Amino acid sequence: MQITAETLKQILEAFNRHDLDAIMAYFVEDCSFDFPRGPEYFGQRFEGKARVREALASRFKGIPDVHYGDDRHWISADGNKGISEWTLTGTTTAGIPIKVRGSDHWEFRDGKVTRKDSYWKIVEQATK
Repeated sequence: MQITAETLKQILEAFNRHDLDAIMAYFVEDCSFDFPRGPEYFGQRFEGKARVREALASRFKGIPDVHYGDDRHWISADGNKGISEWTLTGTTTAGIPIKVRGSDHWEFRDGKVTRKDSYWKIVEQATK
């Protein structure tokens, strides 16, 4: 299967439906996912399809109305890498609203996702 910008749009639509089965159908067994936040300089890394699925379930639980919109997608000429830009909106279970611009850096093998590396802008609150 050839990865296209439309494929990335379909993956994002599965994220917006919070459809873990549909999302994970795009990933290989030995995939990895780097969340933008975490204890390491790269955020937090989840490796293997089962761990990635658990991490995404946790994201959907922590931000139950999470939505990715205003998106754009690109694929490299060789089809092995891609980038998605989006605006994430939602409200945490603590009632904190989120609106942040972000991106995903994708890597593919044989038409499936091997790596998803997510980045979020850092939103600073004005001090009084």
